[in-house]
Amino acid sequence: MAEAARASTIDQAEVDHFSRIAADWWNPAGKFRPLHKFNPVRLGYLKREICTHFGRDANAVKSLAGLDILDIGCGGGLLCEPLSRLGASVVGIDPSSTNIEVAKLHAEQSGLEIDYRATTAEELAEGSAFDVVLAMEVVEHVSDVPAFLATAASLVRPGGLIVVSTINRTAKAFALAIVGAEYVLRWLPRGTHSYDKLVRPEEIEAPLQEEGFILLDRKGVVYDPFRDDWKEASDTDVNYMVLATRPRQ
Repeated sequence: MAEAARASTIDQAEVDHFSRIAADWWNPAGKFRPLHKFNPVRLGYLKREICTHFGRDANAVKSLAGLDILDIGCGGGLLCEPLSRLGASVVGIDPSSTNIEVAKLHAEQSGLEIDYRATTAEELAEGSAFDVVLAMEVVEHVSDVPAFLATAASLVRPGGLIVVSTINRTAKAFALAIVGAEYVLRWLPRGTHSYDKLVRPEEIEAPLQEEGFILLDRKGVVYDPFRDDWKEASDTDVNYMVLATRPRQ
């Protein structure tokens, strides 16, 4: 009997919110400025960990050549484009068709071939598999975190990786990532994050382990106000990334 279709974990209010500001995706001084600032540290982490896991030379120009990477909730393509430049075959999906149109246009202008699709992880799940699945700054915007993670995990090939990055549900994160970033510094539009939808690391790691994944790393990311940039750290109280692998059969 065919497996029943997975229920959608899309939160339509979140999709509508990001669709309204989609035109600003590639403006480094616009509404997505924090992501532009955040991008180098998460890209550096991804490149290092993917190359280590698959035995690649991280210094090679096309260090990710031959790898299939899925970016769930790709937005305007801020991660898809540099991963494509590193040689990966990239599929970027987002439920917002507006985001996807922005991403397609920018990739075309950049001379990059990226497979962008206005779809959901649930719709993609049947019959698709990737070496690396990314869910970066996504889980805090879905309606059912365990169900979303189960779907994302199902898209990882045996021996492949999943990387999830998000904001911790702590008082420190509320003060810095919501009050500070949205209301005081105005780095993000007010309402971008809701405290009750923030996700603790164990709420990501446990569902992945239930899907048979082995946890490889939990890494914090902190903001350095003196250098105006982000860096990796052991502190996971605010931003953090979780890395896990599906064992080979």
